[in-house]
Amino acid sequence: MAFPRILSADEAAALIPDEAIVTVSSSSGLGCPDAVLTAIGRRFEASGHPRNLTTLHPIAAGDMWGVKGVDHIAKPGLLARIMGGSYPSGPSSAEPPAIWKMVTGNEIPAYNIPSGILFDMHREAAAKRPGVLTKIGMDTFVDPKHQGCAMNARAMAEPIVSRVEFDGEDWLYFRSIVPKVAIIRATTADERGNLSYEHEGGLLGPLDQALAVRNNGGIVIAQVKRVVEAGSLNTQAVFVPGILVDAIVVAPDQMQTTQTVYDPAISGEVRRPLSSFETPAFDVAKVIARRVAQELRHGDAVNIGFGISANVPRILIEEGQHGAVTWVIEQGAVGGVPLLEFQFGCASNAEAIVPSPYQFTYFQGAGFDMSLLSFLQIDRQGCVNVSKLGVRPHVTAGAGGFIDITARAKRIVFSGYFSAAAKLAIADGKLVIEKEGKVKKLVEAVEHISFSGPRAIAQGQDITYVTERCVMKLTAEGIVVTEIAPGVDLERDILSQSEFPLLVPKPPKLMDAALFNEALIGLEVPARAA
Repeated sequence: MAFPRILSADEAAALIPDEAIVTVSSSSGLGCPDAVLTAIGRRFEASGHPRNLTTLHPIAAGDMWGVKGVDHIAKPGLLARIMGGSYPSGPSSAEPPAIWKMVTGNEIPAYNIPSGILFDMHREAAAKRPGVLTKIGMDTFVDPKHQGCAMNARAMAEPIVSRVEFDGEDWLYFRSIVPKVAIIRATTADERGNLSYEHEGGLLGPLDQALAVRNNGGIVIAQVKRVVEAGSLNTQAVFVPGILVDAIVVAPDQMQTTQTVYDPAISGEVRRPLSSFETPAFDVAKVIARRVAQELRHGDAVNIGFGISANVPRILIEEGQHGAVTWVIEQGAVGGVPLLEFQFGCASNAEAIVPSPYQFTYFQGAGFDMSLLSFLQIDRQGCVNVSKLGVRPHVTAGAGGFIDITARAKRIVFSGYFSAAAKLAIADGKLVIEKEGKVKKLVEAVEHISFSGPRAIAQGQDITYVTERCVMKLTAEGIVVTEIAPGVDLERDILSQSEFPLLVPKPPKLMDAALFNEALIGLEVPARAA
């Protein structure tokens, strides 16, 4: 093939034909090819082209904090259909992103497909196989028994997943979707188009996406910070070879993550001292994170998600237990210290950064030991919703990798507040509920099934729910209260604040009193059971 051309962002945008299926590599601000997406939107505003694109986003492109990503192309006439593992999200008080307005306005068919499955679909398209057979997502909103990944009525009318029988078992079947344009990002391209990722906080899935496009005769556009002489990149450093790349766009000011220009500890080039990581201030959220930390076992490989549990690595640092477990996150970092807020999805001091599709294979097959995740709602069957709040849809990013992670995980600890918007405090080593929350989070039936409690019971998964007031376990009989916080009244503050009956077969233990005092709790991470 010919060597790739070095083009301006506008020249690259002009390569994209009407009706194209376009796959975009990104994770919020991490790896987002924002300059190219900006140029596509600019071209459409000027010329009305490209029109009627279908876009694939295994992980969200852009966010609500400064990297617009998919919002550059969320324009009627330009975007005709979207399939995302996740979507830009932010606070309820903020103006919803343009893409959410299109989704909730039923302007285009929109789908929330688990990130790992979307990467699987790219591999199948690359190998020209018919599609993905999987059990990931069964009995959740992914299942056609429920919403079948559809986010609105137009998507419900155009289903993308079916239940089929194969070899005597039921499976979910996602037909391959063949992308014809890939927009990916790297740090460096050489003159032959070889791409290296030395300043990136994650590799994500550009190799799989480029293969799917190249093998089907499409166009691969790579946005990079710089171009170097052919042959000057270390062979081992090249992640996407030049034989897969058609066009290079140089964007020297591309951000490493949202609001991070460049931090070499995120890309593994240096290591930060542990003393440089800020530990959480003492508050109710820290109490919950401390209690979650007590569930860890020495030597475990532990997945961690967004929310309260994201602070657990900082609890281990503060307690002198860093290194007792190995953190694994869906964007690809293994080990180190997962980062917070705008840098979430990256880790400092990682031991390895693997491509996201392989990390998801690890999760889907339950090769790891446990996961620490958040909840928005829990229902009487133990089902969890993290992916949809109808009244404030842009508050959640959708499922992302949550369903890939939880489908077969051996142990899961869900954490969150018992009710929404309660006024809480800690005084004299006790939890004080100054004002009860306006919205109950333990509900008769969750709005969206992101995690199936009955399926977890059938598979023998170990499920714990940690809140500021109590700890609960999922059993075949229902959800059992096993511990309560000091200062909490079981009937008034727990049982009556749930829409369904919680089980209390024996008096709950008191949660560790040390959790509710500012001093260190003396955390010791015990060995795993033999």
